Amino acid sequence: MDQHLLSLILFTPLAGLAVLLLIPGSNKGLIRVWANLASFAGFLISLPLVSRFQSGAAGFQLVEKADWIPSLGVKYLIGIDGISLLLVMLTTLMGFIATLCSWNAVEDRVKEYYAMFLLLQTGMIGVFLSLDFFLFYVFWELVLVPMYFIIGVWGGPRKLYAAIKFFLYTLAGSVLMLLGILTLYFHHFSQFGFYTFEIAELMKLNLPLNVQEWVFWAFFVGFAIKVPMFPFHTWLPDAHVEAPTAGSVILAAVLLKMGTYGFLRFSLPLLPKASVDQTIVQTLAVLSIVGILYGALVSLMQSDWKKLVAYSSVSHLGFCTLGIFSLNPNGIAGSVIQQVNHGISTGMLFLVIGVIYERRHTRAISEYGGLAHVMPKFATVFAIAMLSSAGLPLLNGFVGEFTILQGAFEASRTWAALAVPGVVLGAAYLLWLYQRTMLGQVTNGKNLGLPDLSLREMAVFVPLIAWAVWIGVYPKPYFDVLEKPVAQIVERVRPGYFSTSAAENASALPAAPAAERAGGAQ
Repeated sequence: MDQHLLSLILFTPLAGLAVLLLIPGSNKGLIRVWANLASFAGFLISLPLVSRFQSGAAGFQLVEKADWIPSLGVKYLIGIDGISLLLVMLTTLMGFIATLCSWNAVEDRVKEYYAMFLLLQTGMIGVFLSLDFFLFYVFWELVLVPMYFIIGVWGGPRKLYAAIKFFLYTLAGSVLMLLGILTLYFHHFSQFGFYTFEIAELMKLNLPLNVQEWVFWAFFVGFAIKVPMFPFHTWLPDAHVEAPTAGSVILAAVLLKMGTYGFLRFSLPLLPKASVDQTIVQTLAVLSIVGILYGALVSLMQSDWKKLVAYSSVSHLGFCTLGIFSLNPNGIAGSVIQQVNHGISTGMLFLVIGVIYERRHTRAISEYGGLAHVMPKFATVFAIAMLSSAGLPLLNGFVGEFTILQGAFEASRTWAALAVPGVVLGAAYLLWLYQRTMLGQVTNGKNLGLPDLSLREMAVFVPLIAWAVWIGVYPKPYFDVLEKPVAQIVERVRPGYFSTSAAENASALPAAPAAERAGGAQ
């Protein structure tokens, strides 16, 4: 089973989709049951990855390789390291939760709705598993199609505008990324005499700095739009606000991570000279810090519950990109953990909004107040999600933000000093949101009869709360899993980093007392 475990994980949602298409569209109950079973099966099948993965081993594990289009040098090549392991587990869990939370939310075109989610799941997993650039690009583009329909068909009043904007932004970035991929592809042929899209082979290229810089910026546009980094973020609030709850959850929890993953998997290892160029590093650090502060400040001004959380993603993902371009182990490891944390915390926040929207059909913050008196379980879950996102110690957000700031401080004290207010502003807009909606007296009579969380809704939140507490209390396994792949990235872009650090640490140690040295000589 281990030989084809990754393929099994990758194609389980697709197999579920094939069966779903055979179910009559009029049988909505069976469609819901089957779609949830297929998503849950996808999560269960991914669980053995946790035990099969060897934290201390370098390189990719569980690799599967087969010729796909030999004439073009294209292979079906998939594998995982610690970074992709965490993101695949996040994808399979959030995919199931997004499907489960849709039970009562969608009544029209139910079959097509769940079909889009199963197709989306396959695309997202494929992005994180691909070790062939052509295969990666196929899955990257595949994700666009179901997400476009999820927003455009089942979204809010301005759904078509939001869907087209999302599609065009992402497609524009993808086209530039494709040009960068083809540049590497043809340069590899000119240097080695054969065509390949294999990442490991492309890393052997010796490209001049000007070519690396051109390719870096081509990749940057594609990945920065997906993150989204400031100023490429303008599609995100519209997409989030108009998407159905499950669409917002999966968009925030997984799709945005495709951009940060692209920087880690491709930009840094394939283009090491450009990645350490001071102009590029400083530019991306400035954009990240602007995104952190801008996203937080705009969140403070929002009157729409969902738009507030949408802009908070711009701020939180700014921390992730700042960690990546700190170019040190703490920054990069913290960035990956914070990507997982953001998926958990912001996923929970969008689920919270979905629960209240199903009951009241409004996201205006002014419509609420004192809900803790009416929905105590809901208020408790919202409090945990809010504090998790704000970075409270012993919850997941704190671990990621602290490690990123540590990495940023090592790279530049100015970066860290400018990024820290983002943490304070994050706590400010989240606490203020909670105070306006949950605390005080019930100010709107329409809220008096609202039912509290059902058993199914509680089941959606429990695994996310448990995961948030686990990372917050005991993050060591996550750092262990990330140690080798992060070290390889750092050594690739900064050769000799670890030997230099070891030498500096050794020179910083106090000399042994003379008597002790004499004793050792005896």
